[in-house]
Amino acid sequence: MTVTIIGNNNTTVYDGEEHTVTGYTVSIDNELYTEDDFTFSGNDTVKGTDAGSYEMELKAADFTNISKNFGNVEFVIVDGELEITRRQVILTSADDEKVYDATPLTNSTVTVSGDGFAEGEGAGYDVTGAQTEVGSSANAFTYTLNEGTKADNYTITTVEGTLTVTELTDKVTV
Repeated sequence: MTVTIIGNNNTTVYDGEEHTVTGYTVSIDNELYTEDDFTFSGNDTVKGTDAGSYEMELKAADFTNISKNFGNVEFVIVDGELEITRRQVILTSADDEKVYDATPLTNSTVTVSGDGFAEGEGAGYDVTGAQTEVGSSANAFTYTLNEGTKADNYTITTVEGTLTVTELTDKVTV
């Protein structure tokens, strides 16, 4: 006779909080054998905070047949798992435009989209993009994660905006 133990599963997006999966379901191939006919002595709880996979680590040895009527019982395990996925973060520097005036066009705004950072986490930005002459260029920037913000909990995509200086069309009197 076979008793199949299927650990519970859960998938969630990283949020800086601890998550837990507990328990299992039982499937028995003989209706005369019930859950009262065996004991469980293991741990059916898995916890995790950071992005990754956490196995429940159920084992057949954790289950013991106590039935006097059934001597040949096989426990088949399908382990449970907690999956915490990375947050998808998009960092985008600003687009901006102005008419030529011989001074550099800059815009230090960076917007955060996608899942965003978990509460209390984030990044600092160094926007270096500048355009003085007529034309366009990328609004280049770099970022540094704040203390306590772990890169492994995020998939970060950067998108550089465009700075555009247009030609002066007013009449100039010399």
